[in-house]
Amino acid sequence: MSRWPQFQYTYDGSFAGFLCCVYESYVRKELPVCFSTPADPRLSLWPEQAVETHHDHAVRVYRSLAQRVCPEAQRWVYRGFLTCIPEKEQILYDFIRLGYSVGPAVVRDLTDPRVNPIFHAITHLKGEAHLLLGFVRFSQQEGALVAEIEPKNQVLPLLRSHFCARYSGETFIIYDRTHREALFYQPRRWAIVPLEEFEVSAPGQTELDYRQLWRRFYDTIAIEDRYNPKCRMTHMPKRYWNTMTEFQTDPAPAGRKELAP
Repeated sequence: MSRWPQFQYTYDGSFAGFLCCVYESYVRKELPVCFSTPADPRLSLWPEQAVETHHDHAVRVYRSLAQRVCPEAQRWVYRGFLTCIPEKEQILYDFIRLGYSVGPAVVRDLTDPRVNPIFHAITHLKGEAHLLLGFVRFSQQEGALVAEIEPKNQVLPLLRSHFCARYSGETFIIYDRTHREALFYQPRRWAIVPLEEFEVSAPGQTELDYRQLWRRFYDTIAIEDRYNPKCRMTHMPKRYWNTMTEFQTDPAPAGRKELAP
């Protein structure tokens, strides 16, 4: 494989598109040394090869990961693609090559430089998703529950099952500001779709009252003598505060007094 011609692969940025890059690499006997997407265009001295996304090709590669390597490796590749690790396509491609070579042992050799970065990236992904299970804050907006998050990783696929089960009878939206995609849910139906712009209407008075009640509860249960901002930021990282109700302030509508303290 080291003698295969080397190219920069350009694809659409989707997981299926990346799997098609793997497919085309083996079919054409080419070695991708750089990956480029419309969201991350780059100049390179390598000759460029455009890769089209074909569902059948992506499915073929995805199934081969479970059959020729192991189901755990298949899961690593999918979750690794959701991470924010730099140059993730190249890292995942090297991992897949190694997996096809050594089989199931690939997920056990955590000292291998082709495996270790993925393991740590997936651990970070799962940790962020776990924190957001408790940090997502919903607001009532025109009959639907709406929340916004700003994660480093693409966590919506990991959050989906929890929130769809917890709010199975509701209609809700969770918008990922970082990756510009949203999880839409109606009873027994869901979809994660790209969404370049997302705007919600101004909250009504009932919603403002509930937010004020939540902030009051948050402040009331605090123990002043045990105030420890460093400890709080350890358990509730500050980068999540921007989308959490208890750290926001809503102006009171004209002609209406806020709830008495």
